[in-house]
Amino acid sequence: MDKLEQFLTRAEAVLARIEGMLPPAAPDIAWESAVAFRWRTRQGRGFLQPVTAISDISLDDLQNIDRQKSLIQQNTLQFVKKLPANNVLLTGARGTGKSSLIKACLNAYAKDGLRLIEVDKDDLHDLGDIVDLISARPERFIVFCDDLSFEEGESGYKALKVALDGSVAAQSDNVLIYATSNRRHLLPEYMSDNETYKHTSDGEIHPGEVVEEKISLSERFGLWVSFYPFKQDDYLTIVGHWLKHFGCDDATVESARGDALVWALERGSRSGRVAWQFARDWSGRRQ
Repeated sequence: MDKLEQFLTRAEAVLARIEGMLPPAAPDIAWESAVAFRWRTRQGRGFLQPVTAISDISLDDLQNIDRQKSLIQQNTLQFVKKLPANNVLLTGARGTGKSSLIKACLNAYAKDGLRLIEVDKDDLHDLGDIVDLISARPERFIVFCDDLSFEEGESGYKALKVALDGSVAAQSDNVLIYATSNRRHLLPEYMSDNETYKHTSDGEIHPGEVVEEKISLSERFGLWVSFYPFKQDDYLTIVGHWLKHFGCDDATVESARGDALVWALERGSRSGRVAWQFARDWSGRRQ
């Protein structure tokens, strides 16, 4: 009897150790607690984490990108209304409002059932699991991949291609993918890539497989929206908008123009992000 008790005691200790090595059970998703979520992984198991505090940026806060704003807003509105809509790739100059525009659309249409799930590049191989998790939900989900780019051989590249338009399963009706990137084709491009192009005597061009692979992912996004660096007047308009947001009057905004230009010169950029940072610093120091 003593040996049996010793055996059971040792067995319980072993089971406790094994349980400690297993990944924890995924927490229940509090769908009503948030309109934005992050995909997190813990010990190899993924789960959706509610984001309780999100940026309060609005579409009116985004200045001098009217064409881009109109395209994204219209596509998102179609999606929310359960009309045909496209996956979107937003590319171009840094700090010009690519990710802010997606957050502003969430704020505009959250009341209509729009939800956002932010997924890191390293977790893109879980896209299939994420879609399975939300496909039966009544909400409309944007899977958001920010600042997306890949190096050669990264697994997330193939996973995103399959999720966009490569799986034997049809895309879920309540999911779109919005991605931002500074690269149009999401992969680094080299001069050596052009060596695989062949020209025949009749003028036909045969593109090499390397180039075809690099453009195939971005082609799977139905809507491409490009962003461009701001001119000086555009930059100052954005500075004025944010200074007024922080309580400055017209005379104060006018007096800040010179400092705003110096601020941009020191950072080598006249972007919306730089304008926001200047306005926070300048108005904060004077209050």
